[in-house]
Amino acid sequence: MSLEAFEQIESTVRGYVRNFPVVFDTAEGSYLYDIDGKAYLDFFAGASVLNYGHNHPELQKALIEYISRNGLTHSLDMASTAKAAFLETFKRRILEPRGLPHKVQFPGPTGTNSVEAALKLARKVKGREKVMSFTNAFHGMTLGALSVTGNAFKRGGAGLPLTHSDSMPYYGYFGDEVDTIEYIDRLLADQGSGVDLPAGVIVETVQAEGGINVADLGWLKRLEALCRRYDMLFIVDDIQMGCGRTGKFFSFEEAGVEPDIICLSKSISGYGLPMALTLIKPEWDVWEPGEHNGTFRGNNLAFVTAARALDLYWSDDRLSDEVERKGRMIHAGLKHLTEKYAASKGAVRGRGMMQGIHFEDADMAGTVSKHAFQHGLIIETSGPEGEVLKLMPPLTTSDEDIKKGLDIVDQAMAEALDVDGKDGMPVRAIFD
Repeated sequence: MSLEAFEQIESTVRGYVRNFPVVFDTAEGSYLYDIDGKAYLDFFAGASVLNYGHNHPELQKALIEYISRNGLTHSLDMASTAKAAFLETFKRRILEPRGLPHKVQFPGPTGTNSVEAALKLARKVKGREKVMSFTNAFHGMTLGALSVTGNAFKRGGAGLPLTHSDSMPYYGYFGDEVDTIEYIDRLLADQGSGVDLPAGVIVETVQAEGGINVADLGWLKRLEALCRRYDMLFIVDDIQMGCGRTGKFFSFEEAGVEPDIICLSKSISGYGLPMALTLIKPEWDVWEPGEHNGTFRGNNLAFVTAARALDLYWSDDRLSDEVERKGRMIHAGLKHLTEKYAASKGAVRGRGMMQGIHFEDADMAGTVSKHAFQHGLIIETSGPEGEVLKLMPPLTTSDEDIKKGLDIVDQAMAEALDVDGKDGMPVRAIFD
């Protein structure tokens, strides 16, 4: 089996297969295997869909047992035992321990579905058209989500004007000398600014696709206060950064904020099955029955694996603590590499197990990714020009595999710069 079928039959819109041009067959834990049995260490995790790794045995077991007894697969938004079990588990493991009163909406199977529901609801609640978003944001590929996305290439694919949104500068957009909350406050307060009062503000605590831009926790707190001051709904898109990617289940927990609406998807099913949630404070749950619906909201297979994942990993703080520890480990490794290869002019950024190196030369990240793949590591890039090498392995990746992946990045950076990587301390040595 070759790539011929994909090249001849699949649309040219295909993307990741161009960066990783092999046919994959199986996967387990932190590894993918191609049709020849070659192993690839996965530092991409399905764009953070596979936080608990590939084919987790406990999740797989629960899924097989459910299918074997002819458990319901598809149910629209009808009641099912699988959905009830998920809702009860999500309330017990996630909402109640954090004091969150939010209702759970199943908007459709993907992250962009969750965002669309959030935008639509904010406008319905406040009776205003505009939604505020941020520079370098990414919220999805449907028209509403694109309207609050910053990337010009993605926006250009819409083929029509993307309106009813205002983009504001994210934390640090103008550098440390400009307080962007103060900037936004001034525009909202000034009747001559030309900025309409939005129904809500949608923000990522870490802009993963935008280049791993990390918002200061105090900035997030002040953004929430700004929303309260101007009667705007505070919406956090935690689709890629939630489900433990930064350590805590929600990436905003450390900031001490309580969003009005929370968008979740990616790893919420735990197994890679399509599933998304829109979490809504009860006072804003003003939908009429059937006012926002869709065919594939009742993915019972995803409910089964999601509930099992929550019980496995979110009954205590062990996973959170491990993610924070491994995040420090990854940061130290990347920091060492930027110092070892100073000519790359790289800078480390990120939180938890979403870390990366920003290169001044926008082509460097892609070149390093290409060399890394040749040595059996799947690692992607992000940022408006693909200038950031992005590491987001499964949260369950072992210390040894993290070291192995960093070793490969070490080798790939040497090859990208055409230097001898043996000069200077190997990255693995800093952990010994």
